[in-house]
Amino acid sequence: MVLRVKTVVLFLCLALCAGAAPTDADLEAVGRRVWQNECAGSRTGLTSWNTGENFASLGIGHFIWYPAGVQGPFEESFPKMVRFFMEHGAKVPAWLRDQPPCPWKTREEFQRDFQGERMQGLRDLLASTIRLQSQFLAKRMQESLPKMIAAASADRRDQVRQNFQSLLASGAGTFALIDYVNFKGEGVAPTERYQGQGWGLLQVLEIMRGEGGEVVAFSGAAAEVLERRVRLAPPERGENRWLSGWKARVRSYAR
Repeated sequence: MVLRVKTVVLFLCLALCAGAAPTDADLEAVGRRVWQNECAGSRTGLTSWNTGENFASLGIGHFIWYPAGVQGPFEESFPKMVRFFMEHGAKVPAWLRDQPPCPWKTREEFQRDFQGERMQGLRDLLASTIRLQSQFLAKRMQESLPKMIAAASADRRDQVRQNFQSLLASGAGTFALIDYVNFKGEGVAPTERYQGQGWGLLQVLEIMRGEGGEVVAFSGAAAEVLERRVRLAPPERGENRWLSGWKARVRSYAR
């Protein structure tokens, strides 16, 4: 199964880059691996709100959705995905079509309504659009390179481009790019920094060295960037509680 996922994820990227249509089976396989990474493949995990955070995390990629009036440092991606759903003909519930802010204002309110009708309908939508969510993730990965090149210092642009393209040459590398850019972003937003240091895909590609193969090098660099993030994070966020899981996730890229 792991070999099949690595094969289909490479096909998915090549098909999208060439303007071709990847098969439903390819999209399903990639989506289910991302879903497993984010929330152990569980249906209830499609609608989450982590302790200590001020936003909901939804879908196979735990796309961020802020309540009204809440501003956070992390990029909000769920409304963009809803637009993507509508552009591709998905049946989006009426209450979501105008892309409102997250209707649950706090984690406590979210948890109280966890079995409510609106939450169940949201899970129905997310469970029925795995292929579209995979396509959305692959599209984000494709669009990340120009953003990173523009944000990188002049002396690192060639290295970032070369590392990105070398990873695209294999299914495992392509999946690592898709998963990590969804997991921790492109690394170009000024707000996504602790003490001036980012933790996105750009930062991983900047320190990645090719020893041991591209995917092994990417996995190690990602773990290093995440360790730095936790070390520099505000103590009140308590990010050390997540580090072991984060590192297990990025180490899985090399298996």
